[in-house]
Amino acid sequence: MAQTLTTAAPPARRTLAPGLLLCLAVAVAAQLVAPFLPGVSALILAIVAGIVVANTVQLPSSVTAGKVFSAKKLLRAGIVLLGLQLVLGDILALGVPMLLVVAAIVAGGILGTVALGRLLGVAPRLSLLIACGFSICGAAAVAAAAGVTDPEDEHEEDTVTAVALVVLCGTAMIALLPAASALLGLAPGTAGLWAGGSIHEIAQVVAAGGVLGGGALAVAVVVKLARILMLAPVMAVLSTRERRRGGAEGARPPLVPLFVLGFLAMVLMRSFLPLPDLVVDAGAVLQTTLLGAAMFALGTGVRLRALLRVGARPFALATASTLLVAALALLGVLLVA
Repeated sequence: MAQTLTTAAPPARRTLAPGLLLCLAVAVAAQLVAPFLPGVSALILAIVAGIVVANTVQLPSSVTAGKVFSAKKLLRAGIVLLGLQLVLGDILALGVPMLLVVAAIVAGGILGTVALGRLLGVAPRLSLLIACGFSICGAAAVAAAAGVTDPEDEHEEDTVTAVALVVLCGTAMIALLPAASALLGLAPGTAGLWAGGSIHEIAQVVAAGGVLGGGALAVAVVVKLARILMLAPVMAVLSTRERRRGGAEGARPPLVPLFVLGFLAMVLMRSFLPLPDLVVDAGAVLQTTLLGAAMFALGTGVRLRALLRVGARPFALATASTLLVAALALLGVLLVA
């Protein structure tokens, strides 16, 4: 019996390896290419690469297990390491009024998007994923919310649809927000606060902040990091909701998902321990690699024909959610600036 178990383990590892290596290779390649494409992040490149591959070639079945592992396990590990990019002192330096604005943006964006989803007739699960992605931190928040509400990936098509919409709408905001800021006559600092409070992905915030110029970039990034910090309480709330809904069936997820606890632990380490710059920089590279691998895996689940078949309602909701979050952020910024 022992001999049988020993010979069975290597094939399982070999089954995981092809897809895992493919996802990691694409993630590394995306990081190498991204610096040559201003305004385009490695994560966006990885998602796009996955979509292109899914709609142009037939991947062998041998990569399936590795892709699933990347989309779930590597994603959560990447979210944990994302905490190393947050320093509580920098976020607290925004001041209580701006922090209240950030909380209002996230809470109002999520609740408002879910309500708009009901009005538009969009499925509640997809509405929630769009709400989290557009209100917190883009594709990573979509996948994190899916990990809490759909741990068995029974509704994976909702996840890939929400990720695709994040890419489309967030990328459009890179050009639209600076143009709107110019029309409104906003000072660079105020425009930076608006960008950090409204744009979906942190890489998209960086791109827009670069276009705005002045001191916009630095303040935009800090505000965006404050929104990312909201990932922890939002996931805890979703997990509590799932526990209540699943209590009758005995399927009770943890009160706070382990990856959220890991994320908070990394935030505390970065904030209170004298971590060398080398460790922080290495963590950033590893985080981008893990998230890039996960984004590629998710991207391979996007079939353009299937995306078109979802109809106009999810696209309308994505547009409305983008406008809602942008409006909440602008109103809040103008009140405290």
